[in-house]
Amino acid sequence: MKFHSMTDKELIEGILNKNQATFKILVDKYQSLVLNTCNSFLHNKTFSEDVTQEVFIEVFLSIHKFKKEAKLSTWLYRISVNKSLNFIRDNKKNNLFKSIENFFLGEGNQELQISDNEHETSENEAIQKERIELLHQSINALSKNQKVAFTLHKMEDLSYKQISEVMNLSLSSVEGLIHRAKINVQREILSFYKKK
Repeated sequence: MKFHSMTDKELIEGILNKNQATFKILVDKYQSLVLNTCNSFLHNKTFSEDVTQEVFIEVFLSIHKFKKEAKLSTWLYRISVNKSLNFIRDNKKNNLFKSIENFFLGEGNQELQISDNEHETSENEAIQKERIELLHQSINALSKNQKVAFTLHKMEDLSYKQISEVMNLSLSSVEGLIHRAKINVQREILSFYKKK
């Protein structure tokens, strides 16, 4: 049976009955949603793939806790966010920024194209690198709820309503969190440039 012809209800029933084939269908259907969500927080392909695996293990082990009235995608977002934040917390000792830099600046991937003016290119790369690092520092400096709401809205393009379902908060709380997060990110970036 093709995954798109199975409803979420059928998928849940199959997994509750420990049907491995149904679980594989669920993974195929939702893998990109989970992976993209994890990557929005971790900014590293390898870390995101590892956490994605953890998310689906959690789904398999705790499907019986899933509340039928909720949407499956909402539940998956919630687990993905929690696992990603746990990963960040557990790996604070490691230098995550190094990984973020490598991911965005293509280290280990193809060489960045060199223009005719090598000096100009390396200067542009340095500015780009600084901006990316500053943006991530600003987002990471936010409170947990602001960071989650801001990331889901800006990186995952979720509506305020979807975010309120994922975070289990009222719509007005989500609006407030995103509004404050935007102000705090802008303030952080401005204060950095004023110091220069």
